[in-house]
Amino acid sequence: MSARTTGVTVRVPAKVNVQLAVGGARPDGFHDLANVFLAVSLFDEVTATPADTLTVTCEGPDADQVPLDRTNLAARAAEILAARHGIEPAVHLHIAKNIPVAGGMAGGSADGAGALLACDTLWGLDTPRAELLDICAELGSDVPFSLVGGAALGTGRGELLTPVAAGAFHWVFAVADGGLSTPAVFREFDRLTAEVEVPEPEASPALLAALASGDAQTLAAALTNDLQAAALSLRPSLADTLSAGTGAGALAALVSGSGPTTAFLVADEESAAKVAAALDASGTCRATRVATSPAPGATVLPS
Repeated sequence: MSARTTGVTVRVPAKVNVQLAVGGARPDGFHDLANVFLAVSLFDEVTATPADTLTVTCEGPDADQVPLDRTNLAARAAEILAARHGIEPAVHLHIAKNIPVAGGMAGGSADGAGALLACDTLWGLDTPRAELLDICAELGSDVPFSLVGGAALGTGRGELLTPVAAGAFHWVFAVADGGLSTPAVFREFDRLTAEVEVPEPEASPALLAALASGDAQTLAAALTNDLQAAALSLRPSLADTLSAGTGAGALAALVSGSGPTTAFLVADEESAAKVAAALDASGTCRATRVATSPAPGATVLPS
């Protein structure tokens, strides 16, 4: 494979955690997880084009909150990939944001996975899939799933993936004002569970069966997020958002990952429109987004 002279654009999905089971803090500061990921049809696009040096630009909702320096996971992905192949990361990365920023939907992780695949394609490296996943795990716990998409169980700190079956589901997401720091939410989880024995995290057989069945009512009864209490402790107003969505007919509501985006499972497209409209009118969130799942992982778009 040879390097390209024109840009490469990769589309990469957001995620929702339909189960997030969290173990106690490990000696390295991370937590063991049983994290059932579901990719949803909200996408960022990352475009890599040849350049003299590594640069990052961004457009879209809340683009001003996205770092454009080497702390951006897209930039780090380009650097790590280039270093592994002994080349310079001479690339311009442009991120078209559509995933909420700092919202618990893995937008930054998505950009890392998108940049990795875009640079690998642009530079003609043909890096083996296993090595790309290894780089993803080095970038962050959620990045491997952003590359893979679909539905998967993440163990370890979430980076060890096992594909799982998933039927089609409809979702509404309520975007909150401002973000929540994932490390801060985990610290609050540790504080709230300091006096209790935290069990080893395990995937729920009932949840996995419900996910595979495609039955929204069954899945609604099985959704869990062990970080939700911590997110609500740090942002009590999210309880009003959750109530507004369930009051409008959502089958279930939960904080997405570490928040502050909240996720509402609904029966169908008509219900999604109704719940989104009610949330928009409730004054409890900044915006709503409607999506379906599962969605494909990082995908090179036709040029």
